[in-house]
Amino acid sequence: MAFHRGAAALLALMLAPAQAGAQTGPTLRFATRTPEVVYDSARDACQPIDTPDIPATAFRAVDGGVVMFALHYVNRTLRGPTLGQVKIDCAIVLNSGLQGDPALYNDRRYLGSPWTDDGVNIKALVHHEYHGEDHGRCPIGTYLGCWHNTVLAYSSRDGGRSFQPDRPLVVASIPQRQDAGQGRHRGFFNPSNIVSDGPYKYFMAATTGWAGQPYGICLFRTATPNDSGSWRAFDGQDFTIRYDDPYATMTLAQPRPCKIIEPFLFAVGSIVRHRPSNQWIAVWMANKVDRRFKSSGFYYATSGDLKTWSAPQLLRAGDTIHNMPCNGRVIAYPSLLDETAQSRNFQDVGDAPWLYSMTTATKDCGTQARVLQRERLELSSGRGRGR
Repeated sequence: MAFHRGAAALLALMLAPAQAGAQTGPTLRFATRTPEVVYDSARDACQPIDTPDIPATAFRAVDGGVVMFALHYVNRTLRGPTLGQVKIDCAIVLNSGLQGDPALYNDRRYLGSPWTDDGVNIKALVHHEYHGEDHGRCPIGTYLGCWHNTVLAYSSRDGGRSFQPDRPLVVASIPQRQDAGQGRHRGFFNPSNIVSDGPYKYFMAATTGWAGQPYGICLFRTATPNDSGSWRAFDGQDFTIRYDDPYATMTLAQPRPCKIIEPFLFAVGSIVRHRPSNQWIAVWMANKVDRRFKSSGFYYATSGDLKTWSAPQLLRAGDTIHNMPCNGRVIAYPSLLDETAQSRNFQDVGDAPWLYSMTTATKDCGTQARVLQRERLELSSGRGRGR
């Protein structure tokens, strides 16, 4: 599971209260309370593993059709002529080897966060999970205590029909190998979609931190997305921090800490630019935590520069997988997509985008079939304007 309620709760407890700015950007509200089913794992899956398990991201292929990522670690895409007409393609575009050697980065690979300029050549980020308990490499023996995450870079040259590892492969890793610090969730995880602003591309990723690095959300930037080694994290002044592959060197360098981007606390699902106001909007799911998150559910914040964000605003209250009830309904993995997007990578929205999310019922502390759904939103332009 790309997000984990235990990891999120740990992260929430470790972070200090955020100081977020005033709400000045667009405001979001639901235009309808009747969701549309995009994909139902009980009805549409090619295999039982084909369940929604990451925020939906998408790009327009060279023929104008839509390619969407939203499923599990046996990576298949949803394809169709429009956002509203995508169906699962049973061809596997990237499999997960479930291999025991952590240096191979081929345990559980969740493919998403695509970027393309032409609809043929695709760059993407992978949320990689290494589970030492599955491979006899973790004496703790627990799911969360053995979990080690890394963000990886992959490419496609055939419009997203297949993906291969980039060189360098590692985009974001903690300066520790998987056997260090066991007993808690460790690493970089859940990269957001990639967005473009001026000459640069950006994404956000969460980290559970290490000695000298606080828990939270880091912002990454590059001017050359085709070079996977060019991504740098924001240090509070500039984008200077590079993360190395801890298995490619004998000496583990200690990078300077990234600047934690507030007020997210939990991993960001997606980032889009609202065209009428020129403001960025981020959406994410959160558990109930102190004064910032008074209810569990979906939240959003706005920004003019991707570095400084407004206070979090509740979009929808509800149980998420961070606080999953044993019997009830769960919502998770929010993202914003708009059929009217002017960008090939769906990084912009108008005043009536769709909120995509996963929902599932729980029974006896287990989940039932998962559904990828979408609901129409209405956005007002707000007072603030970005650059």
